Amino acid sequence: MRPVIPYVTAALLFGLGVYGVLRRRNAVLVLMAVELMLNAVNLILVTADTTARSVLPHSGQVFALFVIVLAAAEIGVGLAIVLQLYRLRATVAVDEVPLTEPAESPRTAGSTPPVAASAGQHPEVGR
Repeated sequence: MRPVIPYVTAALLFGLGVYGVLRRRNAVLVLMAVELMLNAVNLILVTADTTARSVLPHSGQVFALFVIVLAAAEIGVGLAIVLQLYRLRATVAVDEVPLTEPAESPRTAGSTPPVAASAGQHPEVGR
């Protein structure tokens, strides 16, 4: 078997996956691009297993099974995150997701009541 064709195909699939991760804004399409990259790795592992069978028998196929399990877990967790993001923000655009939590303001951080607007007014009045 000539291993050049599967290696080139895997490189093209991986490159397409990297392009999809870097350029897409939709979270579902980013997950699909990650799946392309994982499939490219599977193709490389199986090809390496068939070409170097005498060194470690069936090691590439075992690693490919681990990658398939990892991909299934990634899809389960990733789609749960995307669904929760859609429920909260009504969009799945990756560039609109805040990466840090907003800091709490000093007024809401403690349990002290806010200062009243006028000097003679009690803070609990008006609640």
